[in-house]
Amino acid sequence: MSRLHPLLAILQLFENGRPVWTVEDIGAALKMPTSTTYRHVRGLVQAGFLDPVTGAGYALGPGFIRYDRILRQNDQLIRVADPVMKELLAQIGQRATVILCRQYRDCVMCVHDVDGAKPHPTTTYERGVAMPMFLGATSKVILANLPDRTLKRVYLANEAVIRRVLKVRDWKGFKDQLRDIRRAGYALTDSEVAKGRIGLAAPISRGDQVVAGITLVPLLKDTDRAKVARYIPLVIAAAAKISKSLSKQEPVISR
Repeated sequence: MSRLHPLLAILQLFENGRPVWTVEDIGAALKMPTSTTYRHVRGLVQAGFLDPVTGAGYALGPGFIRYDRILRQNDQLIRVADPVMKELLAQIGQRATVILCRQYRDCVMCVHDVDGAKPHPTTTYERGVAMPMFLGATSKVILANLPDRTLKRVYLANEAVIRRVLKVRDWKGFKDQLRDIRRAGYALTDSEVAKGRIGLAAPISRGDQVVAGITLVPLLKDTDRAKVARYIPLVIAAAAKISKSLSKQEPVISR
């Protein structure tokens, strides 16, 4: 059985894309006695985190929706960033998406997104979607601002992936690439997450610590790539505005 608390281990089974689990399947997957599994499943159903469905199975329940709403209402980062994200869209013409991300485990997760009012392709990087720490502008701008000791640990744990994705030869190449992003104050990628889509990200900090990133995903044709240079100071300014507001408030966002 997983070292996690049994309730968490049960819920994590749904992360692999299978929408319905029976008690028997849960017990077998976690090597847990059927009687114990029934007890934990019953508790999750009572709390609204699991929902009984046809075929003696269980799916994720509406309790997650309720708590997601509570989280949105109380998330200081989202409350501060949302008006700035909308302002950024107004500045660049509304044909874009702006996303807000923070580190989650060994990934970067989108916690909020705002779409421009004018037609543009939607991005798959929406709330709840996690990306590897090494892929995309958002991930790189957060990764670039981690302490060197943390970066070295990340590199050693993911060396093969980092060398392939970032096209670096060794730790020095990895560190130098991220140093350049940190010095520039932004990260820019083209077709890295989705073909033909540009990502332009800047770090959001609270005090001296980077806690999130804001990313502009504009609609640009190949002939419009030169416009990106005009957007860079706007994205950096938006990140700075959010950072300034966060620094004035009580530190209730994740450290």
